[in-house]
Amino acid sequence: MASIVGTYQHERNENLDEYFRAVGVPYIPRKMMAMSSPRLEILNDGDIWTIRTISMIRTVEVTFTLGEEYEEHMPAGVTLKNVTTMEEDSLVTVSVGAGNNKVVRKYEVIKDGVLLTMTHEQSGQVAKRYFKRLS
Repeated sequence: MASIVGTYQHERNENLDEYFRAVGVPYIPRKMMAMSSPRLEILNDGDIWTIRTISMIRTVEVTFTLGEEYEEHMPAGVTLKNVTTMEEDSLVTVSVGAGNNKVVRKYEVIKDGVLLTMTHEQSGQVAKRYFKRLS
């Protein structure tokens, strides 16, 4: 079993603009996120996990315990209720926002890095972000 813990650099996206549009991200923030090349850090200390996404614009950090609900605050004032679990080598976060809007984010170990697959349940839109392992 490969360890997902590490530091990764963004390499490329698939379908990101369409996904963010389906989720309801406004035009300018959507374009800024699509152009960003963030660093991803996945940390684990006992039962506590942290996922940190670092870009020139901002740093987003979530800390959680597997299987327990936690909140994530989005820039537009939206609060998500999240539960993250470990499925084989992958961290899977199920997020529910206003109106039971559901998103699944899967951080999967792949050769040389991590693949983040984001699925918007209501629209069926799927986006992928590829990250290369730095350490």
